[in-house]
Amino acid sequence: MCADAGALPFADASFDLACSAYGALPFVADPVLVLREVRRVLRPGGRFVFSVTHPIRWAFPDEPGPEGLSVSASYFDRTPYVEQYIENGEGRAVYVEHHRTVGDRVRDVVAAGFRLVDLVEPEWPAWNTSEWGGWSPLRGNLIPGTAIFVCVRD
Repeated sequence: MCADAGALPFADASFDLACSAYGALPFVADPVLVLREVRRVLRPGGRFVFSVTHPIRWAFPDEPGPEGLSVSASYFDRTPYVEQYIENGEGRAVYVEHHRTVGDRVRDVVAAGFRLVDLVEPEWPAWNTSEWGGWSPLRGNLIPGTAIFVCVRD
């Protein structure tokens, strides 16, 4: 099923658990709208667990080696990352990701009526010796790549 995260096609209090792994939240300008919609479809006591790329990564370049360990941008710069498709000299956004700090994410969760019960920042697993995109054991052992928020609807 494909649906608008800001207008879920489910009745109120339909679920005990909702999960989002790198889903809609980084890609919408108003994450509180989405969070409120998820809260609406959860039963009281229901949990919402979501992951996002850890906000600290916005301050570092996407490089797996030593060059990816120096801060190159402000963590507090909330300018969205936009990729455009250019055709006939005209640009059209094809990918937009909105940066939110950890504090922004916590305030969004609370503003939507959730109680934050955990924030998990997984450590790079020792068995993982490969590089992927801007990530590597070098970088992964120093800064977190993922933030997982565990929220409860009271």
